[in-house]
Amino acid sequence: MKKALLVIDMQNDYLYEKRKAKFSYDTENLVNSVNSLIEKYHGENSDVIYIRHIIQNLPTNRLLFGYSIAGTEGAEIYSGIKIVSEHCYDKLLGDALTNKKLLSMIKEKKYDVLHLCGLDECGCVTSTALGAAKRGIKAEIIQNGTATVFDEKKVANAHGKLKKADVKFI
Repeated sequence: MKKALLVIDMQNDYLYEKRKAKFSYDTENLVNSVNSLIEKYHGENSDVIYIRHIIQNLPTNRLLFGYSIAGTEGAEIYSGIKIVSEHCYDKLLGDALTNKKLLSMIKEKKYDVLHLCGLDECGCVTSTALGAAKRGIKAEIIQNGTATVFDEKKVANAHGKLKKADVKFI
């Protein structure tokens, strides 16, 4: 089975000590889990693809968001994440597959399945999984490789949408 691991939004602004309080992820445990997945998939000769959420560096975006701003240290992949490939794609929206170069690569490589990990389970990971399903691409979310800062209601809502789209957690 030809598969790829998408490592989504494992960036400084969400994980390092200078992050905003709302990004209260357990950095150590999440990074350890994601790095184990990276090693496993890389060891199986599966492609590991890194995704960065990038927000345009405009004064309004710096004020409104203040994170993932293009060209800043915070937008870079977190230093604790193992880098095993040069496959790194930026996205402006939650769904990573809106990046045409990434989508083209995925179609060219003809993966049987995309395995998703990273941040946030109820944000960009769910959005990318739903985007894959919409495009007829099989995607599965690796539960021990994701985290969320959202409440139970948002989690239940996201899980309901994923179930309807036949996206599974593994």
